[in-house]
Amino acid sequence: MKFKKQLSVFLIFAMVFGISASAFDTAAALTETAEYLMNTSPEPQIGSVGGDWTVMGLARSDAEVPDGYYEKYRDNAAEYIKSVGGVLHGVKYTEYSRVILALTAIGQNPSDIGGYNLLMPLGDYEKTVRQGINGSIWALTALDSGEYEIPINTSAAVQATRELYIKNILDRHLADGGWAMAGEKSDPDATAMALQALAKYTDREDVSAAVSSAVEFLSLNQTENGAFTNGGTESSESCAQVLTAMCELGIPLTDGRFVKNGNTVLDAMMSFYVNGGGFRHTPAEEDVNLMSTEQCFYALAAAKRADEGKSSLYRMSDTAPNTKEISANKMPIVSPGRTFSDISDSKSKAAIEALAERSIINGKTENAFEPNATMTRAEFAAITVRGLGLSESAGAYFDDVTESDWFYGYVNTAYDCGIVNGVSETEFCPNGTITREEAAAMTARAAGLCGMNTAENAARDILAGFSDYVKVSDWALNPLAFCVQSGILSDEPLEIKPKEHVTRAEIAEMLYNMLVEAQLL
Repeated sequence: MKFKKQLSVFLIFAMVFGISASAFDTAAALTETAEYLMNTSPEPQIGSVGGDWTVMGLARSDAEVPDGYYEKYRDNAAEYIKSVGGVLHGVKYTEYSRVILALTAIGQNPSDIGGYNLLMPLGDYEKTVRQGINGSIWALTALDSGEYEIPINTSAAVQATRELYIKNILDRHLADGGWAMAGEKSDPDATAMALQALAKYTDREDVSAAVSSAVEFLSLNQTENGAFTNGGTESSESCAQVLTAMCELGIPLTDGRFVKNGNTVLDAMMSFYVNGGGFRHTPAEEDVNLMSTEQCFYALAAAKRADEGKSSLYRMSDTAPNTKEISANKMPIVSPGRTFSDISDSKSKAAIEALAERSIINGKTENAFEPNATMTRAEFAAITVRGLGLSESAGAYFDDVTESDWFYGYVNTAYDCGIVNGVSETEFCPNGTITREEAAAMTARAAGLCGMNTAENAARDILAGFSDYVKVSDWALNPLAFCVQSGILSDEPLEIKPKEHVTRAEIAEMLYNMLVEAQLL
């Protein structure tokens, strides 16, 4: 089992890493350690050692693995997840993050593994951060690995957002420049992992400032051997985490801030290598340590990817399960002049009629639309799927959405396309009514499928014109701001009333405005 690596790439290793005789040893270490890990974990499965990190490292290093190796991990993971009812741990939510990273690295969908959505727990902010800074770091890293949308976790006391996770990390930034798992004295491991999570956000002034001071902290605390200590002893894991952070931040391994007495971080980490494959934990130890080996191996993979100009270790857009190609279609007029007897005075009359003419929306009866009535989650799924002209999905996802229900195909299609979420792993609550902020979130997701840019970086500024904008849930800030900014929702009312149930007329107006903006009407 060998890496697909040619001689020219070995020579590039030598030039980029600032090493000469050790270049070939570094490349050999990749191959030998990959073989060691595969031999140690021939049946990979969920586990903090000998499982998830091994799979992720192998996948991101582009190692050649035995046929079916990743499929074994996927199947073993699915069986285990089913056996525990989708609950990997009651407190340590890094368990979910770690498995998400491994699955994403091998192109598997973490939102549907063993019938469970592993992203869902990360939607519960308070439970995720209960573990400390580690929870925020790895939740952010996992979510960003596949650019996953954070699911709406209806059981959460506080719905998680990326902003909350970033803020949690920044709030724990210490006076000496770095981060710590506990206490007021920074350590290189926590600092490096925080940098890995924040690397994607360095265009933000607050993140950039924290990153700069943390890089300085690491540089000042590098030993004369080029290594790092944690608890007073040099360790291979500390070197591995700093090396990975440098690659995520795009800092060359020969950067003068991280070269001591001619020794780079890579040189220091390689001093722990055991010939034949594997790494020791500390200089005094002789035997290979599996945890150390996994971390050093994926650090080597990170360096290899940086050397080859590939996406970084944790930016897995090259393998992340994407999302199926979804084609929205313009719906033709099939009932010209369709109207209802009770909408003559409605300001949404034009929108209702335009949708009704295309059989996108129906009345409550043949002649009555009931514009002021509320709309159920199932009804919203139906009109959105019809409005986008989507083909119905064959998937079945919820216990309370059965084949005999009129909305069966619509709900499953809307869920399959990411327009709606369930209220739990197994329930959709089809007859539940939706609020204005929920409608905005669903409409924004539908707009995204139409190719519209739904990102809003100044959500609070956009919504500040509404006197009650502070009542908007954190998860709904961006969708509501997008809807206001794009004209899907009017900015004329004094209040946006995010928690109030939205009416059928308002829903028709929102969908109509979105389809017009998307040039589908």
